[in-house]
Amino acid sequence: MLRRIGLEAAPAGPSVEGLFAVQRAFVTSVPYESIQYQLGRGGPLDQQAVVERMIAREAGGYCFQMNGALAWLLEELGYRVTMHRGGVQTRSAPEPRVDSTHLVLTVDGLPDDPERVWLVDAGLGDGFLEPMPLEVGTSRQTPYTFGLGASSITAGWRLEHDARSAIAGMDFEAAPARIGDFAEQHAYLSTSVGSPFVRVASAFLRRPESVLALRSIEFVETSADRVDTTRMETAAEYYELLADVFQLPLHHLDKGDREQLWGRVLEQYEAYQARLAAADSGQA
Repeated sequence: MLRRIGLEAAPAGPSVEGLFAVQRAFVTSVPYESIQYQLGRGGPLDQQAVVERMIAREAGGYCFQMNGALAWLLEELGYRVTMHRGGVQTRSAPEPRVDSTHLVLTVDGLPDDPERVWLVDAGLGDGFLEPMPLEVGTSRQTPYTFGLGASSITAGWRLEHDARSAIAGMDFEAAPARIGDFAEQHAYLSTSVGSPFVRVASAFLRRPESVLALRSIEFVETSADRVDTTRMETAAEYYELLADVFQLPLHHLDKGDREQLWGRVLEQYEAYQARLAAADSGQA
């Protein structure tokens, strides 16, 4: 897995510097993506199976898979990792909640900073580049600023996302959880026609100074001072972008699968444009 994320060798034992290096390498190499759920095949939750697929297919994952794989890797490297139940609040669904729709990681007991706890997250899509101290305060991680404080709905914490993100925030419990606690939500989110991950094919990848996002056929790069948007006009452009930019070559998809996926993302984009037009005309 270290080679998969571009690290030639393991950091020399757990440390703050090593933790930062592993998370940065992970989120800039492994895409957060729901492409895998567009053809009705679901995907694994088991951490070892997710890691094996990420390596064999050069695949990505969504929150349970991304943070599950990152937890597995960190534990293999000797870090003390704790899972927590969380819930993401979006701009369109403003009610805060902790409903096991997000898997949260914390790391503690680092030899060079034994009293500090770190919030580690690779599963928010346009989220962290680096770990954030689990303390009240803010963290500037270009192009976004994150805030952290006590949750008002659970005995735990509240992450405030940057105002430019579709994610408003995320609450999570202080109590520990296990990967099996997310099985029910994973089954729904990875297979149900009502799931946002099934309804829209998306991919995200972190850069040191920006966030890359692909929703249906619209590619957006958000930087500190600008937002650049490009629409994929052909299937060839779409698959080239996935392979060359998002590191998703999709070798396992045959010609028929690719035609089906391209048709699906086109329909998703057209539906999105129709909703925008209806809202502009006051019909929504």
